[in-house]
Amino acid sequence: MRENKELLNIENLAIHYITDDGTVKAVNGINIKLNKGETLGLVGETGAGKTTTALGIMRLVPNPPGEIMSGVIEFEGRDLLKISEEEMRKIRGNKISMIFQDPMTSLNPVMTVGEQIAEVIEIHQNVSKQEAMEKAGEMLELVGIPKARLNDYPHQFSGGMKQRVIIAIALACNPQLLIADEPTTALDVTIQAQVLDLMNNLKNEFNTAMILITHDLGVVAEVCDKVAIMYAGEIVETASLEQLFENPKHPYTVGLFGSIPKLDEEVDRLKPIKGLMPDPTNLPSGCKFHPRCPYAKDICTKKEPKVTELENGHKVKCLIYEGLVDVKEVK
Repeated sequence: MRENKELLNIENLAIHYITDDGTVKAVNGINIKLNKGETLGLVGETGAGKTTTALGIMRLVPNPPGEIMSGVIEFEGRDLLKISEEEMRKIRGNKISMIFQDPMTSLNPVMTVGEQIAEVIEIHQNVSKQEAMEKAGEMLELVGIPKARLNDYPHQFSGGMKQRVIIAIALACNPQLLIADEPTTALDVTIQAQVLDLMNNLKNEFNTAMILITHDLGVVAEVCDKVAIMYAGEIVETASLEQLFENPKHPYTVGLFGSIPKLDEEVDRLKPIKGLMPDPTNLPSGCKFHPRCPYAKDICTKKEPKVTELENGHKVKCLIYEGLVDVKEVK
């Protein structure tokens, strides 16, 4: 049984990158709530602001040019934006871990994988080098790699094995929250399935909460309890997995589902969402999605939508649900 206890509460988070060419508005006032043991899928196209959100939670937004403009990131009741860097270091890798996007570049090529796992354990758990190495061996076994490979270097592992090593590093200190940034992107499909399976099992075993960043709705269906759909730095729809898959409401979400082939329907062509993501240095006025939305009316170009709660936990940011745009059904 999951404890229904709030672990992470993000309110009105805004992160911008200030460059000579203009201000990149990467994240614009998002809200996320996550309970212990829950998995949230953060879904969106490339450039939607998903990775920047994750870096914001870890307080790893590169500064300059990145800057957290506003917001609250409460983790276990403490605002991470108000604590010192030294305190943040104790949390990073210990209570909150992150699996970065590309396993090939996340590992240090001149250290053995055993040393890299042991290093995290030594920093956070006040144990000797030998004990840390023993725990590192256990972590490798846990992710399906023989302990005997402790002294191998990253180049001796395949892509899927490297990703397992990264998962072992991320879980070495039994974190409360795991942020996985597209953990299966560089892997082929069979290895993807194994890695997702592994993450699911470990998450259930340790009751770890997880934010899974992806653009693949198939991955979300496998792993997540809740889903937040991100577009142009905003969360446009939040729902439980069932609500989202059975009854998507935002035109963008409906468009995402429309561009996936369905096994039970025979269609000649899929319906992609027309147009491209807006330039984050020059976002459209009003609703950010209006230039690509099939239902857009004149009001959509001027008025920014508010978040409307349709039913328990299912929230949408769209003027249709404020009753300001007359559409019979979004489909």
